[in-house]
Amino acid sequence: MDSVSSVFNLLAYLAVAIFVLGFLNKVILYFRTPSPLKIPTTPAPKNSVGVVIRLIPEILFFRSLLRGGTAEKILWFGSWLFHVSFLLIILRHLRFFTYPVPGVVMSLQQIGIWAAWVFPLALLILIARRFLIDRMVVISLFQDYIILLLILGIGITGLLLKYFMRTNLVDVKAFILGVLTLSPVAVPDSLLFLIHLSFVMLLLVYFPFSKLMHAWGVLISPTRAQTDTPREVRHVASWAE
Repeated sequence: MDSVSSVFNLLAYLAVAIFVLGFLNKVILYFRTPSPLKIPTTPAPKNSVGVVIRLIPEILFFRSLLRGGTAEKILWFGSWLFHVSFLLIILRHLRFFTYPVPGVVMSLQQIGIWAAWVFPLALLILIARRFLIDRMVVISLFQDYIILLLILGIGITGLLLKYFMRTNLVDVKAFILGVLTLSPVAVPDSLLFLIHLSFVMLLLVYFPFSKLMHAWGVLISPTRAQTDTPREVRHVASWAE
């Protein structure tokens, strides 16, 4: 295995390790952080089952965004298209991570290809709103643009690999399975694939330290995930006991 392959195998392990450890650190930090007040957005459920039922439409359809004005509805449209297409693309890519490939993954291949074309269009909507909506121009930070451009780079290089500069998929799968089984092999002989892979690893490394952690945050947001029982049960933070 040449030096380039060795470097990319090492970087792949580092990226996954940073992603997993960083993600777990944020989860542990949340559970260690005191929650001194009951602040669910009312009307709110009184029990855990109700909280789960409340979260389902929020997770699947971003319901709260639909209640805002024009800016929020534009955000809803772009975000929903982005997240759904991203999920379908990830599910399609599971064929590179499994052997044999499950039938359900194979059944998603065509819809995953369609999603790959929707994906950059949805990202362009999210990028455009940061330039065209005055409020978004004011609150947008440099890193907001960088992460959107990084994800856009992943989508565009993926399309180029699919339609214009194809690489050997057998080599791609062998490389990925080699990383997963701790048996590293040579990376595919394709500069575009290495660029695509580099973008993905950068995303993994940056994910736990960015706003992308809202993927976890939506599940534990106090305004959505708390029960509305301040009168029935006295709520005392752990540090105040």
